[in-house]
Amino acid sequence: MLSIVATETSVLTFISIPGIAYRGNWIFFQLAFGYIFGRILVSIFLLPKYFSSGIVSIYEILGEKFGKNMQKIASGVFLTTRILADGIRFLATAVIIQVITGWSLPVSVLLIGIITLIYSAQGGIKTIIWVDSIQFVLYLAGGIISILYILYNSDETFHNIFFSLSDAGKMRIFGLNGHPLTEPYFLISAFVGGTFLSLSSHGADYMMVQRVLTTKELRSGQKAMIGSGIFVMIQFGIFLLAGSLIFYYFDGTPLQKDREFTSFIVNHLPIGLRGFLLAGILSAAMSTLSSSINSLSSSTIIDWFGAHSSLNLSRFVSLFWSIILISIALLFNESDSAIVIVGLQIASFTYGGLLGLFLLSKSNRKFHSSSLIIGLISSFLIVFYLKHLGLAWTWFIMISVMTNVSMAFLAEAFIKPSDTKMIALLVIIISISLLYSSFLKPIIQSTQRFFDNHNSNRLIQSVAYDFLNGKEKEDRSN
Repeated sequence: MLSIVATETSVLTFISIPGIAYRGNWIFFQLAFGYIFGRILVSIFLLPKYFSSGIVSIYEILGEKFGKNMQKIASGVFLTTRILADGIRFLATAVIIQVITGWSLPVSVLLIGIITLIYSAQGGIKTIIWVDSIQFVLYLAGGIISILYILYNSDETFHNIFFSLSDAGKMRIFGLNGHPLTEPYFLISAFVGGTFLSLSSHGADYMMVQRVLTTKELRSGQKAMIGSGIFVMIQFGIFLLAGSLIFYYFDGTPLQKDREFTSFIVNHLPIGLRGFLLAGILSAAMSTLSSSINSLSSSTIIDWFGAHSSLNLSRFVSLFWSIILISIALLFNESDSAIVIVGLQIASFTYGGLLGLFLLSKSNRKFHSSSLIIGLISSFLIVFYLKHLGLAWTWFIMISVMTNVSMAFLAEAFIKPSDTKMIALLVIIISISLLYSSFLKPIIQSTQRFFDNHNSNRLIQSVAYDFLNGKEKEDRSN
């Protein structure tokens, strides 16, 4: 349970959540309610199949249902997602550690990467789970220490501080402002987004499910899965409270985004406590990286080599993926903001497709591989389209799952037509038409007007800048 929480908690979570509370309030906390509900659904609908099948990689389920090619495709999607998301997340982690320690970026990347590789390859999943658990205690204690330090050095009681922050709107949890389709932290949006994010990440992402499969029985796995959601909620509460108290400690002084917690650690904590918080940051970084190395290696051995492997080959594969992750972190630099954003958000583009495949595997129908691939590709493309429309990211995975399942059935109707399938196709077409007319079309029209105005303003600014600063721009280009 602790290993699951440590795996999904990166340094970005450790640093960013206090920053969210510092700049705003506690509406991010709403996601935790969806996280718990999503893990309950995973425990009920997906874990029983994983345990009864005696599998090592969850993508073996897809191989048994749809054939080895679909197993490899799903594994390939997982490998690509983890490489990009965790490689870029590793870079962002190294940047934060560079700020705090003063080490150079390559030194930060290599030091963390090599040490994590050594214990990951040497001890395997058992070592990773135990070390993750210790690291979880370390970084959570770091958040608690920050809270206690501020309270100890404050002239006000916690009761007075709490109500002072509450009166300033800093403790608000439920988001009821804005539109639920465009505001990701509107109550319904956050709950739906948290549910489907947790359902997909902890039900279709092997890095998370791998930890649950190490338990001895289904009941233990379900306890670990649901318990991790409760612990994530507690963790969110601790880091959000730390951010709110740092806001009080700094008297609301504006700080650089996502540097609020690091600024507090570097400039205000005494030596000793500062070192303990640094240990917490390194723990959050290494727990995610070690889990990524192990799950990438395990999926490669099981899904691509057919579980025919020696221990030395397994360690070589771990070394290979470690080099890839380290290389991604070294190749890109902090100025590649667009790449960082894509790397951190890429799971939102692929999770829906993977979850859709697992839901289709529970159907009694036999699908043609072409239908499944069409559904999978459609689920990826719809996310890009929804992002273009300006829809809140919390709706991406749910709509992606629906698209995957719908397009798979639709494609199946064309590949092998029959009366039943043609009726199903007609129902799907009517449903999509109604959905478009009542839901998507108004969004497209209103969003298109926004983008037209936005692009016009950017064009005017660009032309003006080129005209007024042409020489300077030309020099920089040269």
